[in-house]
Amino acid sequence: MAADLAARGHPVNETLLLGASFALLLLARVPVAFAMGSAAALALCAQIPAGPALVTSAQRIATSLDSFPLLAIPLFILAGQLANRGGTAARLIELARTLVGSARGGLAHVHVIASMLFGAISGSAVATASAVGAAMGPRMEAEGYDRDFTASVNIASATTGLVIPPSNVLIVYSLASGGTSIAALFLAGYLPGLLVGLTLMAAAALVLRGRDALGDGAAPRERQISRHLLAALPGLGLPVLVMGGIIGGLFTATEASGAAVLYAMLLGLVYGELGWRDLPEILLDAATTTGIVMLLIGTSAGLSWVLAYDRIPEQVAAAVLAVSQEPVAVLLLVNLTLLAVGTFMDITPAVLIFTPIFLPVVTALGVDPIHFGVVMVMNLCIGLCTPPVGTVLFVGCAVARTEVGRVVRPLVPMVLAMLGALLVVTFVPEISLWLPGLVGR
Repeated sequence: MAADLAARGHPVNETLLLGASFALLLLARVPVAFAMGSAAALALCAQIPAGPALVTSAQRIATSLDSFPLLAIPLFILAGQLANRGGTAARLIELARTLVGSARGGLAHVHVIASMLFGAISGSAVATASAVGAAMGPRMEAEGYDRDFTASVNIASATTGLVIPPSNVLIVYSLASGGTSIAALFLAGYLPGLLVGLTLMAAAALVLRGRDALGDGAAPRERQISRHLLAALPGLGLPVLVMGGIIGGLFTATEASGAAVLYAMLLGLVYGELGWRDLPEILLDAATTTGIVMLLIGTSAGLSWVLAYDRIPEQVAAAVLAVSQEPVAVLLLVNLTLLAVGTFMDITPAVLIFTPIFLPVVTALGVDPIHFGVVMVMNLCIGLCTPPVGTVLFVGCAVARTEVGRVVRPLVPMVLAMLGALLVVTFVPEISLWLPGLVGR
């Protein structure tokens, strides 16, 4: 089948049909996964008989999921669910509150730090927005924080878990980029994720300047810090286990995800907040999320294959390089494109579709694939916070019991802070490449 397809031409009409059908299906509110699969099948039907086209589309979806590294995604999802239900989030929040809660606007900083810590365990922006937002929202409102501002902090900070490892999106990028080292991508995400968190804390401090203290009481004593640190230490051991094992060569990223599941389960049992009766519901939630993610990955891979068959990446690369061959200008153009894409497309299909298109362009200019992976994820994380398709935006509003229209205004400073961090990481590649280089990755 592949030989028959390769022998045919690559008319522009099929490319236009692909783009037009995909756009129309999205406008018709067809779920993104089905829109991508249908558009790819229609484009193939325009070039070969319908029967072989549909068979080929199904084959591409199935073969794209037959991957050992992809097994890490459902296991990390399950580990995040176990950590969420097992009391890890509550202990991380208490640790963050003890450290910075007494400062001006301290609970906003607590929220950001707790989201970063929980994101480093769950690897999911939605899980972080749900778990940390539900715990911090009522507490911040009780201390006088505006509900919509609280929601904006939750929405923006929840995305740090997609940059700070273990990140399922970075695993997807590794596959889409042709096998970029997952360990190197994980290491590359630490400093950019920390930078995003710091800029969000700075934005929150600027928003709250001139207001009443909004602190959380007196400065903590050493005994309080030690007690909460000790309680949270087992939860903080999860990312240490994952990254330490990968960097030390004890296991692969997939094997690390299995170890993370076992550790998170034991941790919940030890904390006493997770029982055997909770496992069926947790497994069902993890399976549901996994099904959604894998369907997106499969149909995205099918669409990417059709794009490659029609030589779209080569055409885009030639067009962009014809405009400019200055790395700064090209990276700005790619950033603007990804920011626009993120407003209407979820992060997983966007990574799978646009990595094969833009990666050849930037690597031709000397950009490291590891650095570009972090930049791409940071770009698309901003889209999760913005309408009309921002998943985390809607989850954060639901958790805070408020409306999207009310949250948009207080969210603007947070998005601007994320854009500032993105520009710094884009044009200072050492921020993302220093840790991988330190361990020889």
